[in-house]
Formats: sequence, structure tokens, C-alpha cells
Amino acid sequence: MYKRLSAVMFPLTALLLIGALVWGYQENQEKNSILIKAENQYQRAFHDLSYHVDRLHGELGNTLAVNSASNGMHRKGLVNVWRMTSEAQNEINQLPLTLLPFSKTEEFLSKISNFSYKAGIRDFTKKPLTDGELSNLKALYKNSGEISKDLQEVQNKVIGNRLRWMDVETALATENKAEDNTIIDGFKTVDKRVGAYPELDWGPSVASIYDKRSVKMLGGNPVTAEDIKRKALKFADAGSNAKVDVKENGKNTEWPSYTATVNGSNEKHTISMDFTKNGGLLISYYDNREIGPAKVSIKEAVTKAEKFLEKKGYPHMNAVSADRYDNIGNLTFVTKQNDVLIYPEKMTIRMGLDTGDTIGFEASEYVKEHKDNRQLPKPKLTLAEARKFLNSDFREQYNRLSWIKNDDSVEVLTYEFGGGVNGSKYRIYINAEDGIEESVEEIRPSSGSEAK
Repeated sequence: MYKRLSAVMFPLTALLLIGALVWGYQENQEKNSILIKAENQYQRAFHDLSYHVDRLHGELGNTLAVNSASNGMHRKGLVNVWRMTSEAQNEINQLPLTLLPFSKTEEFLSKISNFSYKAGIRDFTKKPLTDGELSNLKALYKNSGEISKDLQEVQNKVIGNRLRWMDVETALATENKAEDNTIIDGFKTVDKRVGAYPELDWGPSVASIYDKRSVKMLGGNPVTAEDIKRKALKFADAGSNAKVDVKENGKNTEWPSYTATVNGSNEKHTISMDFTKNGGLLISYYDNREIGPAKVSIKEAVTKAEKFLEKKGYPHMNAVSADRYDNIGNLTFVTKQNDVLIYPEKMTIRMGLDTGDTIGFEASEYVKEHKDNRQLPKPKLTLAEARKFLNSDFREQYNRLSWIKNDDSVEVLTYEFGGGVNGSKYRIYINAEDGIEESVEEIRPSSGSEAK
């Protein structure tokens, strides 16, 4: 019996063993194949990064080498700088550097990219490179040369010592080994050097991208939870019996605020509001009531929203867009001063189209940008003169004066023209001083109606 059993089990066991060995070998081969592929991708990205940083240095040199009045070559050079910087940023994202402090270098490249793009796309015949921008290019040329040299030293060590990027991943994941790795040390050296560079004046268009706004910049004295409680009850038109829960958010951060939750007679119906800690300014309002079938038109909702804002202490607000989604109307309002729309002072209102009551309110941009009695210049161009800068095929439906922030984050007075061309609707903003097209916005078909 045992002989018969062993005669059956031995071949079966041998077959299973051989199968396990074959499976293990295949798994190991597949694993090695994946590791080799990942290593090759890392090596390619690193060597491409070194190449593109070197080319970035060269393009900055080419841009500086031409005559200061050579607008065409300046634009071409800046476009190439932007392209090379974008390539370098892409290659950094492909390397296993998430655990490595390389943020200063990434931010430095990001600023070069934004600076070169913003400068390269503008009309150099009207806005040539300034002395400050040329000075920036000289500093960037010097700095990029140093970064390129450091990366090439790391590259030479990688090639000479046959270093592997897979070891970098292992070293970064194992903190006690991360101190002794040639590639890691090389990238730390680059980031330390970049961190020591003096901050350049990138101009308002680039600086605004990295501007760390905070509620503290608003001014005003800090308010208490009791102050917020009174403000919340008043804004919600709640009775004295309403319960208010106030919670402080972001303590000791750049965005300290309060959240007030008002419960009426029906505990399922709550109203939530956010206030800044400095000054106690309302940022947002949300009424969570259930919305019934629509009975109010968008036009009626705009009228009701205007009355709501007037009542709550926001006079001179003008609706600039109104969209409908199911039973809710989304309205955008901006301040109107001396017949000029102030677009930076924007707020969004959500209306329940069943009753026409306000169910949502978002005013963070308004809170940050609001100024009493802005000094607005008179337009230098007449409406007829500004109209000449429009596309000849543009079919104008309305026009108005608007105060906007342009691509350089500079506030300018414009003529806003609404109309259509090529089967689509647009808002086109023409500078009221020199006729430059400051901005073009497509009006999507989803918009319920144009509020003017």
C-alpha cells in the first residue's frame, strides 16, 4: 500500500516542486525586469534634467548676448527659457525626490518658468524688458550656471561609480542610511545653494502667484467668540432662542477664523457661517435647508439677491452673471462705483429657486479686495476708439466700464465688451488707456442668463 502511495505522491511532489521553482524564477525575472525598467527611467530623467538645466543656462546667456533693443530675440530667448525650465520641472517630477528636501530648487525653477512666460508673451513694442528684468536675467544666468555645474558633478559620479537610483529610493525610505548616498548628498548641495540665493524682484505678475495671503493682512482687531455669536444671530435673522455654536479654526496660523452654527426651532435646519478672526468679517454663509421645486425665475432671483445684499450691508452690488443648476441659482456680484464694475470685489450668491431666498454666500475675494472709494482714473480712450480694437467679426451686445486685474496682477480700467464671434460668446476687456486686449473670457452655454 505504501509503495503504491509513494509511487503516486513522489511524482506529484516532484511536479509541484518543479512548478514552484519555475514560478519563483518567473516572478524573480519579472521583478528584475520591473526594477531595470524603473532604473532606466530614473537614469534617463536625471540625465535629461542635467542637460536641460545646462541648456537653460545657455538660453539665458543667448538672451543676454543680443542688443538690449532686440525685442524679437528677447521674446524668442524667453520662450526657449520657459520651455527648458518646463522640461526640467517635468524631469524632477519623474525622480524619487518626494522625501528629499529639494523644494527650494523646484520653487526657483517654477519662478523662472513663470517669469519667462509672463515676459515672453507680452507686446515688447509697448512693454520692452525693463532694467530690473534684465538684471534678473543676469542673476538667473549666473545662478543657473552654478546649478548646472553641481548637477554635472553628480552626473559624473553617477556614471563613474555606476550609482543606481533604486538605491536612492531605498536610502530615502530608510532614514538611518539616508545620510550616506552620493546622489542624495548632491541634490542636498544644490538645494542648499539655491536657498542661499537672494530673492529677486520678479514683478507683480509672478509675485502674486506665490503671495501668501492671510487673514492677518486684513487688519482690524481680533474679535471674540461672543462677538461672533452676536454677528451670526443678526445675519441669520435668528430669534433670541436660537442656539449658536462657535468654533475657532486655524489657531496660530495664517488663517485664523471662526465657524458659527445657528440652530433654529427645527434642529435639522442649521445655518453655518465663517468669519475672519481679525475684524469679524463674514467669509461664507450656508443654509442647509431642503430645496423644493423651482417657482422663481433667474431674473427674480437676481432682484431678490440685490435686496438681500443691500439689507446685509453690501450696497452698490451689481450682478455680472447668473447660472441655473436644477433648483438653485448661482449669481456673481461685484461692487459698482461711479458706473464702473470693480471685478476684484467679487462675491457669489446661491439662491433657492423654490422661494427665492439666499441659501449660500461666498465673499472671500470681496473681503480681501474691498476698498472704500477707490481712486479710479478717467478713460483716455472714448468708447468708439476702444471699439476699433475689437475683431471686425465680433458682434457686440453690450459694453461697460470695468476695473480688473490683468495678467500682470495690475489693476486697470477697461472697456468690457460682451458679444459673439465664431459661434461662441465672449467678454473682451480693452484697456481704456492704450487699447491693449487685457483679457478674453468665453461665456459658456451653461450660463442661464447674462446679468447686466
